[in-house]
Amino acid sequence: MKRQLITALFCFVIGFFVTANAVAENQKYKLTITGASPGGLWSLLGAGIDSAVRAGYPGSFVTYQTSGGGLANVGIVSKGGAELGIVHNVELKAAVQGSAPFKSPVTNLRAIAYLYNWAPMQLIMNKKFANKYGINNVADLVREKPPVRFAVNTRGNMVQEVNKEILSAYGVSYDDVKSWGGQILYAASKEQGDFLGDGRIDMFGNGVFAPHKSIIKASRVVDVIMLELSVEASQKVANKTGADPYIVKQESYAWLNKDIRTVALGAELVVNDSMSEQIAYDITKTLVENIDKMRGVHKSMKSLTPEMMASQNVIQYHPGAIRYYKEVGLIK
Repeated sequence: MKRQLITALFCFVIGFFVTANAVAENQKYKLTITGASPGGLWSLLGAGIDSAVRAGYPGSFVTYQTSGGGLANVGIVSKGGAELGIVHNVELKAAVQGSAPFKSPVTNLRAIAYLYNWAPMQLIMNKKFANKYGINNVADLVREKPPVRFAVNTRGNMVQEVNKEILSAYGVSYDDVKSWGGQILYAASKEQGDFLGDGRIDMFGNGVFAPHKSIIKASRVVDVIMLELSVEASQKVANKTGADPYIVKQESYAWLNKDIRTVALGAELVVNDSMSEQIAYDITKTLVENIDKMRGVHKSMKSLTPEMMASQNVIQYHPGAIRYYKEVGLIK
């Protein structure tokens, strides 16, 4: 009798897991992911995530929703307007801290995966201006106090906030730059290269992949250099903004003569903390198991690894994501 009871219990447990796995494999998901403008990298990532979910759960689909970008996506996902959202690490850090442009902390977002962390802040300066004032790095800029016209991106854009924090890491503010006889210009990233090329600015800072076509284009019009951050400054900026310390490799541009230390923006896939553990687990699992679907959307994504996906530290991972990452040994 005892043996029969044990056998029956064993069969029940095995049957339970077989049934649970069958249900998971037959699950169909209809999800929405909010990204940015159509045609950009985030829309390609949305397509890659859709392909990965379809591969893991046939009959599923992930609809891409355009938005104003990561800042907007924080609000959309936190309020339940989309199940998934792509947000820059620096935007996410500002959200959880309740710092500008957020009025209060956003506490109900959870991470599924780090998608990339290799969009470095590139501080590009007209080489003629740099030579005139003896500038090779940000420390030189601060020491020499030249009348630099610095394009920092638009107000409210987190790249602009990172430019501000880079100066702050050296004890300098926008007002200080103006006191040197310089200017702070709130020029959008698509304008910065043209402004440098036609002499309207001396320097700009942008967080984009390296190499980037806008920087290559500017360097064909005027000779340029890239300013480096010190180890201490890069760590200060990383701690304050959520960006990661980063090295732009010399081979990124023909005119670079060494590797350049800076910080990099990254992008994270986030969900609302109300998402069920099982759904978050299933999404994480299929993204890792079908990672080639995301790697294939753009050459810049070829470096994505499961280890990378499990490495963000700006917010908590969703419990479902944690369960999967622990199962496969990506986190302890």
